[in-house]
Formats: sequence, structure tokens, C-alpha cells
Amino acid sequence: MRGIPPGGAADAPADLLGPARAGDGEAFRRLIEPYRRELQVHCYRILGSVQDAEDLLQETLLAAWRGIGGYEERASLRTWLYRIATNRCLNASRAGGRRPQEVAAAYRAEVPMPEPSRRREEPSWLEPYPDVLLGELADQVPGPEARYELRESVSLAFLAALQQLPPRQRAVLVLRDVLGFRAAEVAAMLDTTENAVTMALKRARATLASELPGSGRESGPLPDSPQERRIVEEFSRALEAGDVDAIVAMLTDDAWLTMPPMPLEYQGPAAIGQFLATVAVRGCRRYVLVPTRANGQPAFGCYLRDPRTPVLHAHGLLVLTLAGERIRALTRFHDNSYLPMFGLPRSLPGR
Repeated sequence: MRGIPPGGAADAPADLLGPARAGDGEAFRRLIEPYRRELQVHCYRILGSVQDAEDLLQETLLAAWRGIGGYEERASLRTWLYRIATNRCLNASRAGGRRPQEVAAAYRAEVPMPEPSRRREEPSWLEPYPDVLLGELADQVPGPEARYELRESVSLAFLAALQQLPPRQRAVLVLRDVLGFRAAEVAAMLDTTENAVTMALKRARATLASELPGSGRESGPLPDSPQERRIVEEFSRALEAGDVDAIVAMLTDDAWLTMPPMPLEYQGPAAIGQFLATVAVRGCRRYVLVPTRANGQPAFGCYLRDPRTPVLHAHGLLVLTLAGERIRALTRFHDNSYLPMFGLPRSLPGR
């Protein structure tokens, strides 16, 4: 599919819009189907959760179905749908939704954790998004005022930074800088003024500038390129062998290890190496890694060897952020419930 830039002409085919307004469910389905995936990704950017995004997408489509009779084509159908989705997400954020504090508190480390480089005051909610779903957005065209390309706008670094913003600032930044809607359009979506949108965007950009790396935003190798495959294979061999020194040698000097939603973060080769040696690959713990992709980045389903059985047990998902020939970030997701989204099983036969 090819998305329509914000501010473009009305995009609702008359042969579908009329019947949809009259209650034709099939016409409505065909009318909104081209926008389904991008609306889900929009909800994901704001909420940080794939499951919450799917739930809010269904709420959005239900609200659109109930309201299609009153759609007056003052804005494009796409803009109308984004208005519904954004406000549903903001309502969900105000209501609390899934609580990262509860999830983080439920995690119990098997051994004491080293002192982190940084301990955030609040856990941030962030889940990985399968690349197989992002492929459906490959031809999406953002508006002319967009500041971020698709690849960056779904990266874990960008999404983690977004989660540090208040929900309304988050929504404004996504609508303006990711999707390229004009300030007037965003103001209409949020029932506010253009000046309020401009001020919220200014604050959001300032926060993102402090959270995101200051340079090298495009310095990672292209997805599935020979350079990326070489780095991924080298890392996989090192982790499966429990070779902490080899992993540390692949890190940038400012690399981060994070484990959303846990608030503990480790920066730099020394701190990350200590964590790996004392927690991840301590003693005889050994992993088998199954390659996959998340958020436009190389990732692995992690499986832990059990010396007592021939079965490999799932041990979460690990995502790499690359910078040139090195690794800028390791993002560890402990929740095994994410694995089915990536087509990965809960266990594997021993190798």
C-alpha cells in the first residue's frame, strides 16, 4: 500500500464511502483496510506496547464504524482516522492501562544486579515490534514536514525516548515530526490551538534531544546488509560461547544495556561487561540464539541450555542497535510472551 501524505486530497473512494455510511460492513472494511497497519504502528509509538496498540486499533475502528455516517469529508479519511486513534490513545494513557511498575516489580533477578549507571525514577513501558509487520509500511509517504524517516521512527532508541514524554507531547511530536501533519491539522485533531501545539512540540523536541544520541543517527549498517550480517554473526558466536571479552570489544564507548520496563540501565563497556559476567553468562550458563528482527534492528530469541534436560528454554528477546562496525545498544526483553509474535517457540530441542 502507499499512504497518502497528511494534508492531501480527500482519500475516501465514493463507491465505498456511500455504502459504508449506509451500513455496509464490507464496504467499510475495504475503506479502512489500507490504513489498518499504519494506525496500529501509530498507537504503538504512543503507547509503547504492541498488545495495547492492537487493542486501541480495534477501539479506533469500532468508533470509526459507529461514526462513519457523520464523516463530512472536511479532512481526508486518513486524517479523520488518525484523530480518532490519537484521542483513544490519550484516553488510554490517562486511564493508566498496563502498568510498567507492576511488571518491573514482578521480575525477580536470580542473582544480585550490579549497581547500574543510571536508575530511572519510573519504569518505561516498551515492547518490541516484529519487522514482518513493519514491511507493510514500506511505501508509506510521510508529510512534507516530517523530520524522521520510518526506520528511525520505529527504532527502540527513538521509542524509548518517546516514552519519557508526557502523553500529549508524545502525540504532538509523532503527528508533527514522524507523520508530518501540519500544526493546524494537529490542533484540530486534539481540539486545541496551533500555539499550544507549537509549544508542546518545542518541549518534546528538547526532551528528545537530551535522550537520543547526539550524532550518528544514520550510522548503522543497512538492514540485512553484509556488514550487518557479519556483526550479528560475530555477536551470536561470542554470546553463545559465553565470551564476555569478545562482546565488550564490539561495543561503542557509550553503549547502553537496558531491560524495559526495568529502570536499571548500564552504560559503557566496563559496566555492561560486569553485568554480562555476573548476571547473564555467569558460570556455565550458555545460550542458543535464534535470529529475528525487531523495530528495524537485528534481534534474537534467546534460549538457555539446561544441563539436566535436552530442552532449550526460552529466555526472552535481545535486540541490537548498531553503529558502524560496533554495537551501540543491547535491549533485553525478559518476557517470553513476546516470542510468538516473532514466530518463535517457548522451547527448542537441544543442539
